Amino acid sequence: MAQERAFKELNETVEGSLLRASQRAKRKKDAFGQGLDTENTPQELITCWSPPHKHPRASVKEKENGEHMFILARRPRKKMHHHTGLCWDNLPDELLLGIFHCLSLKDLLRTSRVCKRWHRLAFDESLWHSVDLAGKTQLDAELGQVLSAGVLRLRCPHTCVGEPHFGHSKQLRVQHMDLSSCTITTPVLEDILSRCRQLQNLSLEGLALSDGILQSLAQNHELIRLNLSGCSGFSPESVTEMLKSCTRLEELNISWCNFTSCHVKAVTNNIPSSVTQLNISGYRQNLTMDDVKSLVERCPNLTDLDLSDSVLVTADSFPVLQQLSLRHLCLSRCYQIHPAALVDFEKFPELQTLEVFGLIQDSYLPILSKGLPRIQINTRPFSSIARPSPSTRKDRAMWGMHCRLVYKL
Repeated sequence: MAQERAFKELNETVEGSLLRASQRAKRKKDAFGQGLDTENTPQELITCWSPPHKHPRASVKEKENGEHMFILARRPRKKMHHHTGLCWDNLPDELLLGIFHCLSLKDLLRTSRVCKRWHRLAFDESLWHSVDLAGKTQLDAELGQVLSAGVLRLRCPHTCVGEPHFGHSKQLRVQHMDLSSCTITTPVLEDILSRCRQLQNLSLEGLALSDGILQSLAQNHELIRLNLSGCSGFSPESVTEMLKSCTRLEELNISWCNFTSCHVKAVTNNIPSSVTQLNISGYRQNLTMDDVKSLVERCPNLTDLDLSDSVLVTADSFPVLQQLSLRHLCLSRCYQIHPAALVDFEKFPELQTLEVFGLIQDSYLPILSKGLPRIQINTRPFSSIARPSPSTRKDRAMWGMHCRLVYKL
């Protein structure tokens, strides 16, 4: 009986162990199956249960012989090779600006149509420092775009200017501008100059101005050269205001304007002492000897002076003018000066050129030249004071400065 009881207990123990082992195996299998069906299956599990090696691809011969099972194997994807060559899109803005700086105006405008980035860079203010639009007959929105691009030097004489259409109210950066003999309305010109505060050189020769324009010029305290030859439409009070504000003026051409005697006195009584070159010709009986004395007193540093076509100026002005260190003097068509009195200019030690057109005949010119051997006589028929492009120069320079972007037909 004892032996039978021991055998029964052993049998129960073995069956219990087998049952527990079977249950553990079943739970493990269920856990693995559930893990694979789950979205959040750990990557370690996938790696662990992945086959260590891929099955070899069966050859055609093996398929035909039927010795091995035919297996479809997926070819690995080819790696993408990145190009290491030069690409325009990868170039920095600084390098593209350096390339654009070598382009002409026509090519630069073409480049601006390539893409948005190139359009932005093509109109960067560093590329538009100086522009010459002389030769373009009509300027409308183009002028507004050029000025808004931050141009510093602008040359567009003898051009018909319409509406610039400024897209902002900011001040312009232009410092040197030549609008000589342009066809432009007074309101448009007033709109342009009202946005300028940094002008240093300006030519408005032959244009119709206004008091508002001269008041805008008075806001440019850095003005050095101003050419208002042949201008009209402003009062003596605005002339006085402008001359009192522009205290750094060195060259002033205010000849042949639509002036009265009040205009002339506004100039001679308020001209800044910094002026060294002055053209105040063309005023016939409006410029008196007293005006000449006022000029000499206010501008002791004058070196170039043009008093042509002033019939009230006589030889009595010579002792007054002798107080100056004149190098160039023009007294053409000052008919009250007798030709014999011209020999007195031998007392002007620094005088280099003397223009006396209309005072002496060509036959007497060699005699006068012999009496004044140090002085060149009648060599400059046209004045160059404050003018951007003197008649003696054939290039397209503006006050000796060239523009990089040039309009060409």
